[in-house]
Amino acid sequence: MTVSIQYVGVDVSGTLSAFTKEKLEKLFNRYEFLINATVHFKQDEKQDDIGKICNIELSLPGPRIFATSNERNFEVSVRETISDLERQLKKRKEIYKTH
Repeated sequence: MTVSIQYVGVDVSGTLSAFTKEKLEKLFNRYEFLINATVHFKQDEKQDDIGKICNIELSLPGPRIFATSNERNFEVSVRETISDLERQLKKRKEIYKTH
C-alpha cells in the first residue's frame, strides 16, 4: 500500500497524516485490488464555517476512483471522503465478482 499525502496551502500535520493512513489501511485490507492512494488537503478561504477540503484518489485496475468532501474540520472531511470511496468500491467489487 502506498499513500501519498499533500498539503496545499495548509500546515503539515503528523496526526492528520496518521489518522488518514489508518483509515485508508482499513480500505486496503478490505479491498485487495487497491494499488495506492493520493490525498490532498486544502483550505477554502471563502467559507468560514466549513472549508476544510479532502480529496482522495485511489488507483486500482480499471478507472481510478475519486472522492472529495468539504467539512468543518479535516477529520470529518476524511471520514466523509472515505465513506464515499467505500460506496464506489462496493460497486466496483460487484462488477469484479460477475466476471
